[in-house]
Amino acid sequence: MTNADRSSLEHTWSQVDDYLNQMLIPSDPLLEQTLRRNTEAGLPAHDVAPNQGKFLQLLLQIHGSARVLELGTLGAYSTIWMARALPEHGKIVTLEADPHHAEIARTNLVQAGLIDKVDLRIGPALTTLPDVQEDYREPFDLIFIDADKPSNPDYLRWALRLSRPGSLIIGDNIVRDGEVIHAESTDPRVQGVRQFLKLIADHPRLEATALQTVGSKGYDGLVIARVIA
Repeated sequence: MTNADRSSLEHTWSQVDDYLNQMLIPSDPLLEQTLRRNTEAGLPAHDVAPNQGKFLQLLLQIHGSARVLELGTLGAYSTIWMARALPEHGKIVTLEADPHHAEIARTNLVQAGLIDKVDLRIGPALTTLPDVQEDYREPFDLIFIDADKPSNPDYLRWALRLSRPGSLIIGDNIVRDGEVIHAESTDPRVQGVRQFLKLIADHPRLEATALQTVGSKGYDGLVIARVIA
């Protein structure tokens, strides 16, 4: 495929995303302002797309999730989508390694009127997760893993400690523009995802599937695992 062909495909993917969003997801000034604030603050453009945010929101509602753990807050765009799906007593614990990102996330959550539903913790997830385990004795209903990919295998081990039978574990950005199929890749993000998927596939407590996605965020995908024991 030539660069021109790839560019044309990506343009079509984005146009289709725009069409689907316009058809199915009403304009939301608060979420749009969240994305603008993230951009103006210099945060990387790693937020989920609107249709992906809505997917997470619907998944929480279908599953009846009240206790959610998110690894990788960024500017809290996905956090807002999920927090809106929580019941009155619900809570999201979200972990962000970068203090600047966390500062912008807190501003966005305050503006969204959701700060009381969110426990935002700052620091590397592998450092803060032991405290989460200590502070939240009840297992989480849903765990969304969207942080640094080399640490995904460790995040999965923690997710299993903090979950229960019936909990959902979602891992984002697993296709890596197709690079995930290359066992010889020297990219630590690719290797982290590959080990993550292998652990899921081999684990007796999990059943799972994965979906490839294309759209305004490019070519990627996600894995959804259900804890069965």
